[in-house]
Amino acid sequence: MTANHVEHVMGTVFSIAVRDPGPETGPAIRRIVERLHRIDAVFSTYRPQSEVSRIDRGELALAEADPEVRQVLARCAELTAETGGYFTARPGGRLDPSGYVKGWAVEEASRTLRGSGSAHHCVSGGGDVQTAGGPWRIGIADPHREGAVARVVTGHDLAVATSGTAERGPHIIDPHTALPADSYASLTLVGPHLTRTDALATAAFAMGAPRGLRWLAAKGVRALAIHPDGRQETTNW
Repeated sequence: MTANHVEHVMGTVFSIAVRDPGPETGPAIRRIVERLHRIDAVFSTYRPQSEVSRIDRGELALAEADPEVRQVLARCAELTAETGGYFTARPGGRLDPSGYVKGWAVEEASRTLRGSGSAHHCVSGGGDVQTAGGPWRIGIADPHREGAVARVVTGHDLAVATSGTAERGPHIIDPHTALPADSYASLTLVGPHLTRTDALATAAFAMGAPRGLRWLAAKGVRALAIHPDGRQETTNW
């Protein structure tokens, strides 16, 4: 019997499926839900009184913010250096660490479930997925056909992250040109940990074609690119 929960938070939908529920599963899910709303309250760019919004307006000094804000921004800075500036917590000049926070929140939820005794579960947020145990089958959406699946990823302990334009339009900014990146229709990465996998997906998407996929191939990252003409291209698949 699988325990399931769906929560609308952080401007998207988070879903939890636990294949091996036990007496600690319910309390763990309640802690996860509370934690997700707390993360949203601190990091949302849509809430005027969130700490991130107040820091961006100069109303709150970083030194006085929640310690987790400093930790997240420090990790974002490391990823900015690793990606040559293509991943940034300041897309378009505004403070917005959302490209890191969502994957981090999903991965943290998975850790909470592991701590409650679950070895087989799946947590998704906004379509990005972290699994434990398995095997799991994760469908990769076809950006050109609503409701269709382009490919299926099967395995254990998977993190699957997709960046694309199908749902939100061209919203990922190339920090070096300040223009929306749109040379891929979607770019999906598969790895062990969603926080990093999601950030690398954002960076490679911002790099555009063909540079993004070549950069991922050089790093040994498993990736699927779907081009605007429908053509599919993979690395380390």
